[in-house]
Amino acid sequence: MKKTSTFILIFFAALLLAGCAGSRGVSGNAGACDASAGCVQEAPLDSLRAKFLLNITQENGDVQEFDAVLFSVPEKRYRLELTGPLGIGVASMLWTESGWQMVFPTEKLYVKGNGYMVGLLNDNTLPLVHIHQVAALFDGKLLPERFEKECSMDSAGVTVVKAKESTGRLFTYGEKDGRVQWLLRQGRDGKPEKIVFSDVGTLEGREMPKNIRFERDGKPFLEIRIKKVTRGKSFSLGTWRLNIPKSYKAVGE
Repeated sequence: MKKTSTFILIFFAALLLAGCAGSRGVSGNAGACDASAGCVQEAPLDSLRAKFLLNITQENGDVQEFDAVLFSVPEKRYRLELTGPLGIGVASMLWTESGWQMVFPTEKLYVKGNGYMVGLLNDNTLPLVHIHQVAALFDGKLLPERFEKECSMDSAGVTVVKAKESTGRLFTYGEKDGRVQWLLRQGRDGKPEKIVFSDVGTLEGREMPKNIRFERDGKPFLEIRIKKVTRGKSFSLGTWRLNIPKSYKAVGE
């Protein structure tokens, strides 16, 4: 795959580290609607649209920046759009309960799958990610929804908590004045993987970090800068359709 696609795949891998919240209830769908009329679906109360900047730091220190938009109806459907310089579309992803698909228009590639884990099994070029946890990150959910605290200690004004998810996975996080400062896990290769949350602000009435930095083995490699989050948003039916031209090839072909 070409360089641009590699940047996008790194993005999906990084989001897996977030380990955000799990399942929650969702409002029902709207009634029938004629897509040709340009109408929209009724917005579930917990739907959202997030706009953000994505910076990826390469091993040589160069930084690649993308504009991104996430459309989310939690547990039901998600759409992610990434654009590069001059507004050129770099990647599109659509996830629904019946399956998911991603297209990389600049490389004329696509990938499809089923289930809430998105990616390629046993292929590190497109690691599997938990799509619901990815979307929860932009809703300000920084810790797993269900976990057990094993112990805690104070260090330089920050409470360091060791905990275990309901799946048995261990993690550590730092908290100060009731706010999560960072989250640390061990990666598949045994190296530490850390997420640092900063620039806390209010986005549509909800307090959450606007800047999220991902580090691997102490080195930053990705940064998300959330610009805007809109909740209770209605989306056109076209948002939930992703066309794959017949000329595109599947990743790995």
